[in-house]
Amino acid sequence: MARLVSFSANNIGALFGLGAFAVFSFSDVVVKQLGATYSPFQIVFFSALLSFPLITLVLMSDQKPGTLRPVHPWWIALRSVSGATSAVCAFYAFSQLALSQVYAIIFASPLIITILAIPMLGETVRLRRGLAILFGLIGVMVVLRPGAVPMSGGHLAALMAAVTGALNSIIVRKIGHEERGVVMILYPMMANLVLTAAILPFVYVEVPIADLGQFAVVAALVLLAMAFLVAAYTRGDAMTVAPMQYSQIVWAALFGALFFGEYPVWQTYLGTAIIALSGFYILKREATGDVSKNRPVLKTRTRIGLPAGLHVGIILRRRRKKV
Repeated sequence: MARLVSFSANNIGALFGLGAFAVFSFSDVVVKQLGATYSPFQIVFFSALLSFPLITLVLMSDQKPGTLRPVHPWWIALRSVSGATSAVCAFYAFSQLALSQVYAIIFASPLIITILAIPMLGETVRLRRGLAILFGLIGVMVVLRPGAVPMSGGHLAALMAAVTGALNSIIVRKIGHEERGVVMILYPMMANLVLTAAILPFVYVEVPIADLGQFAVVAALVLLAMAFLVAAYTRGDAMTVAPMQYSQIVWAALFGALFFGEYPVWQTYLGTAIIALSGFYILKREATGDVSKNRPVLKTRTRIGLPAGLHVGIILRRRRKKV
């Protein structure tokens, strides 16, 4: 009976995870549409501004005593800048590349997290995980096809989003147990607003009411997807929920063809499959207790490599403390 209950709970968690990444993918469709008219700085600014009231309500429920001064100000500053950079680069990549290409490159984030965990978390990466990283990087090369296809700003932006998103995840893993959740969320939120607001006068395009509604839709969809992710990780274990992020390539193929007439070459899907297999293997190895002491990828309980608003792991920790 215990096994049946556990299996059922993981199934529900997986379904919530699939729902979360479907909603994320649809929000990316809206971002891509907006990217045809607006700068990524303007998209990030309005998305952050419109999500601010709802996220503030969540933060106000934090009853843990203390100040808003970070314990590790320099790490928080780096997390804030890397988060804003990841958002701007990802939104720019969506405006320049097919959805499936952006996702394929972003899926390399678990590989980058594993590499960064060596110097930043003292993680030991043995032969098998090292080979998985190498295998995944080959997948990235298959997608990029250097020499056959010129490297564009969109490709570089997607790679930068993957790197800064991975850095963001590692910082959360490094200092998350010492910082208040409200601090970990509030400072990156403010960085998104302040940094993009500083550039906004140089790129601003007047926003009609209809487009303002689309900005609001992006903010609402991201918050809805995060709620689904919290529900997923509350019900299922990380090894069941985390791989659900790779379902985004299915939505990318569907939405790309439906809304933008995108039909990527077969190398994109081959490379994506290679990257996803290597990422899944890294997740599986981290789930083995004697392989990874930090489990940096498995514990990244949010949308790896892409802007995702609230951090799921922080919310889950607060929930456990209340219980």
